[in-house]
Amino acid sequence: MSDIDRRRASRLMAEAGLEALVLFQPEAFRYAIGAPAGVATMWGRAGSAIALVPADEGATLAAIASDHAAGQIRKAVPAVDLRTHRIWIDMVDLNALDGQMAGPAEVDEAYRAQHLQGPRPETFDLKQCFALLGDLLSERHLQRACIGVDLEFMPAADFAILTRLLPEVCWVDGSETLRRLRAVKSSREIGLLRRAATAAEGGLVRMAEAVRPGVPLGDLSAAWKSGAADAATAGGFSLSGHWDFISVGPDLSDMAARVTQGALIKADVGTLVEGYSSDGARTFSFGTPAPLAGRIFGALEQAFAAGLEQIVPGNSFGAVHAAMLTSMRKAGFGAYDRGHFGHSVGGGVGIEEWPFFSAGNGEIIEADMVVALEAPFYGQGLGALMIEDQFLVTATGVEPMNILQRGLVDLAAR
Repeated sequence: MSDIDRRRASRLMAEAGLEALVLFQPEAFRYAIGAPAGVATMWGRAGSAIALVPADEGATLAAIASDHAAGQIRKAVPAVDLRTHRIWIDMVDLNALDGQMAGPAEVDEAYRAQHLQGPRPETFDLKQCFALLGDLLSERHLQRACIGVDLEFMPAADFAILTRLLPEVCWVDGSETLRRLRAVKSSREIGLLRRAATAAEGGLVRMAEAVRPGVPLGDLSAAWKSGAADAATAGGFSLSGHWDFISVGPDLSDMAARVTQGALIKADVGTLVEGYSSDGARTFSFGTPAPLAGRIFGALEQAFAAGLEQIVPGNSFGAVHAAMLTSMRKAGFGAYDRGHFGHSVGGGVGIEEWPFFSAGNGEIIEADMVVALEAPFYGQGLGALMIEDQFLVTATGVEPMNILQRGLVDLAAR
């Protein structure tokens, strides 16, 4: 099912002067339609999968996708208005044939009956896809409408072809409208992000257990991945991906570093569930770290708490940044200056998503946003220190999706 709140989408499109959104990014297609866009999106070009979201919340969602992806889309969202195009993959339905008795003639007849004969394109036919979009817009009386496109994704060459083939449409950048839609999560999206956070923390527990003198950074990364995968299995779900940024010791560029006495160990990690990535971080030490590290971490804890107090509906993302930077300055770190202290998380192509807790950002915090709040410090010659948690914004504040303590944990004291 689609994760779009159609009423909210209608309001946001009205505010932007749009009569519809036409989305080309594969992740945006999945978000809008409720089914994967298919393998033809691997080329990174616009057109192989297209979602149409009318501003009229009562109008049916529409999609253009490959004939290869059509079966899965129809099963997942049978109500969608789906148009298909041929891609390079040859496929025919042979369910009606007796596999023991049928031969080439019967297979050819199946192709003819299903109107599948004829050459296929090398990958997919971009112009045919845009022609199907033109037909769809004409049927919906949108052929001269003002339509928003996710231009933050769409290649310039493909947009030039689109505007040449469908010149009567008023094409404008709908990226901001899409970002605002995606920033507020559906209950399904929230559930996926909870699972992803749980798996990532399971990995952190496993990684901490693996810390011993002389253990290389690569082994800690492997332990984290193993623990995350096992946590997902125990939770009855699977991971679609993972990422980790782990540092050990004072040299932040040493990817072959080993655990030594007093070393700082920072793990900024995330797992993906159906493309939705968590984001969280913890810092450990092996033995007592340098006094400066303890002082910095204490300041980060205070800044984190100050920012967390500001995450309430109606407040601005910029207010969170201001509170955290002010806290760091009060702690004596007057030259510390962080571009952002966190961000939204979700199903986009990157780990960090708009809106950001950045200076002067007037974007308003809303209920059902899922955000990652982070307080990092990187000191070459000292090590990395970081606190980061993922939160669901509620009507009154926040609900944490993480359970591990945020303190600087000495793993040698276990």
